[in-house]
Amino acid sequence: MAQFPHVFEYPYSVVDDVPFEMKGKWGKSFFGNDRPIVLELGCGRGEYTVGLGRLFPDKNFIGVDIKGARMWSGAKESHETGMTNVAFLRTNIEIIDRFFAEGEVSEIWLTFSDPQMKKATKRLTSTYFMERYRRFLKPDGLIHLKTDSNFMFTYTKYMVEANKLPVEVMTEDLYHSGMADEILSIKTYYEQQWLDRGLNIKYLKFHLPQNGELVEPDVEIELDEYRSYNRSKRSGLQTSK
Repeated sequence: MAQFPHVFEYPYSVVDDVPFEMKGKWGKSFFGNDRPIVLELGCGRGEYTVGLGRLFPDKNFIGVDIKGARMWSGAKESHETGMTNVAFLRTNIEIIDRFFAEGEVSEIWLTFSDPQMKKATKRLTSTYFMERYRRFLKPDGLIHLKTDSNFMFTYTKYMVEANKLPVEVMTEDLYHSGMADEILSIKTYYEQQWLDRGLNIKYLKFHLPQNGELVEPDVEIELDEYRSYNRSKRSGLQTSK
């Protein structure tokens, strides 16, 4: 990973409180243009980041994850094929706001994030993270959620409703909705596994305004009956907030 020119590695242990030199300068210093910057948080192998980069050469894409062994796959592919609008950042998403300046990012993709059913503040669609995204998203920036988890989708739907966030698209069965255009039909390795198991893929696209205090939804949600990668449920609980 360290040999790739388009990979930046700044986990907790490295960052501390040291300013990130690329913050506010991604377009000018790295991509060499002023095109919109799109993040994929929890990018895994980077399949979506690379896929979006191919579909939209007029945008810049940065895949973010802490697991370098997974990310290496997308980093290697994008480097070997000469893609100039793709980069990868290996860091903890809890500190994502340290790497981007106000208004520097246009969109965020959350593809099959861990639903974190036990603790709301760990969910990438919680208001805890929304407040961080606000620090670098453009006004009314877009957030895309694509998930197999009914818990994650339901929680996010309640969060969006509680805060009256403008929704563009919401579907509980993407591939039977008539809305699965070429962007949303990029299938990751694990997504294809879930489709093969007969799980519906859910999709939510909404805007995140800068103004207004965000509130957590106060509602009990039924837990998923399974864990990702075909593992059983983590606990005997039936619901969680």
